[in-house]
Amino acid sequence: MKKFLAVFAVIALVAFAAPAFAANPFMDVPAGHWAYDAVAQLAARGVVSGYPDGAFKGAQPATRYEVASVVARALAKVDAEKASKQDLEMLKKLVMEFKDELDALGVKVDKLDKRVAVLEDGIGGWKIRGQFRFDAKFGGSDNGSYQYTGGVGRQNDFNKERFRLFLTKQIDENTSFYAQMRVGGDSAGPNTDGRGDENGLRWSHLYVDTKLPYDVAFRVGRFAVDFEGDYGMYNDYDALFGDFRTDGFRFKKSWSMMDATLVVGRNDTSDGLDPVIGVEGEAMTYALDLHFQPNEKFFGGLTGYWFILDHNLSVGDWDAKVYTAYAGFNFNENVALKGQYYWQDLGANLARGFDDSPKAWKAILDVKQDALKFTSLWIEYSEQDNNFWGALNNRYAIGGSAFDFVGANLINDNGTSKFLFVNAGQKWNDKWSSFLRYANFKSDTAGVDDADEWGLGIGYQYSPAIYFELAYDQVDHGTGILNNINGKESVVRFRTNVSF
Repeated sequence: MKKFLAVFAVIALVAFAAPAFAANPFMDVPAGHWAYDAVAQLAARGVVSGYPDGAFKGAQPATRYEVASVVARALAKVDAEKASKQDLEMLKKLVMEFKDELDALGVKVDKLDKRVAVLEDGIGGWKIRGQFRFDAKFGGSDNGSYQYTGGVGRQNDFNKERFRLFLTKQIDENTSFYAQMRVGGDSAGPNTDGRGDENGLRWSHLYVDTKLPYDVAFRVGRFAVDFEGDYGMYNDYDALFGDFRTDGFRFKKSWSMMDATLVVGRNDTSDGLDPVIGVEGEAMTYALDLHFQPNEKFFGGLTGYWFILDHNLSVGDWDAKVYTAYAGFNFNENVALKGQYYWQDLGANLARGFDDSPKAWKAILDVKQDALKFTSLWIEYSEQDNNFWGALNNRYAIGGSAFDFVGANLINDNGTSKFLFVNAGQKWNDKWSSFLRYANFKSDTAGVDDADEWGLGIGYQYSPAIYFELAYDQVDHGTGILNNINGKESVVRFRTNVSF
């Protein structure tokens, strides 16, 4: 019987790991008994209820069915944040010991095993997640350059497009840790030696979130700054401006209708924000976003970015100031109209003799599939001065290659470029989905022809973790010869995406 009470004590320790309760509800359990605290905790949490007469009867033999029912109820209440790995292993052994009885009681042991697996995954508050993406691309070109697949002369390309690990820990009620390690297409150079090796392993995100007095959310470390993404201002590949990472501090304060976010950082890096003097990210970065949302239908805001170069090679004026106003209106839960306008104040060296106050803007109609029933629809029109600094001009790319986007031959001048982008996605059921996409580029720069891109794809969710996608995309760069980009090129891409 003492062995049976020891089982109760183990369950109490594993499930709750909490201080002893002051009172025990069972009058027949003496206060000095070694199992007093364990029984009290189990009773308080509803794991044991005693007999109809209110007694615990700890000295009475228990059947294996009774013990199994206690194990099942305890497992559902385990606090994995406080339980040790050894305790969880002990509880798992109890589950396996009483497998037959649990089956007889109608409790599926395989479900309990999955529950234990979930608990083990979060031992001590640590959680690990990941994503692996592999692309097999088969390119074609009417001029034999095969620029689409990542480098002149390469027709086909198999590459580990993305591998990311996400490591998180809830430190306490207000404090958490986040880290993201990534390697692959986002950071690797061309595999020109044919070995398929990937370079550029990095911890791209590494920060701690906590709460300061007056309910100020505080973040410190390396993190992403992407206000366009935060407010749903793009949906396909990337933002017009922003989406960079910085080392520094972020402060966020929320009121009933407004959020204010302040970023103070340095060492920025992204596709579009690296200073042109050849020293990556050697700038102090300040950003302030004021986001206003008085109701469910309307939102709007203002954002300012200040990039102050402080490297000792910064001869001249390389500073940049970027300002933007954005707004959105939801006609209903499925139809929204959004817009954003940017203007810049560039240092003389950064402007390179062109307009030092370039502008850019975009307008978006966002229609969810529930409105049209058969498809969603994203229609985006944008214009930008060609000297607009930091514009992510590959934002309509299918991703993962060199010139697979309209506007690849955009140059830095005083001209203006216009983009039209349409993306339609169809979700047929829990397994099957498809998409259609079209992009058009027009430039008023002499010698730069219009460009068109269209593509389609079908996706299959093989399991909750594994997704397959087959896509075709074609870009016609026209007959312009700037940057040696011209003619048509296409790609067939087979993608395997695994989330774990």
